[in-house]
Amino acid sequence: MATQATAQRRFSFLQIAITLQTLTIFLQAVSAGLLLTSPYGETLHSVGARVMYGASMLYVLAAVLAWKPGGGSLRPVWHASGFLVLASVQVVLGIAHIPLVHLPLGVLMFGLSVLALARR
Repeated sequence: MATQATAQRRFSFLQIAITLQTLTIFLQAVSAGLLLTSPYGETLHSVGARVMYGASMLYVLAAVLAWKPGGGSLRPVWHASGFLVLASVQVVLGIAHIPLVHLPLGVLMFGLSVLALARR
């Protein structure tokens, strides 16, 4: 019974991490709109990028913690790691001011994050 409760807690941590990641990506879309319309938009978007990147790292940590002790599927770890790679590319594209790729990648990341959230 204790192992089932532990697995449930880890599952919940993974679900919380995916939810946080999805929320931060959505807030990045909102702050991108503010970037175009207000003087503080750039600051919000910059801070939001750091928070989104941290949420992606938390997702990797949660996936590893959910997988390692129970020997479950490695798939969530691969998904989280792939997402961290996408987040890294997104940050580089944002810093380089390449909106032609940065914006569609952000939409793709949001869609993938919602999909990962729906799977949990």
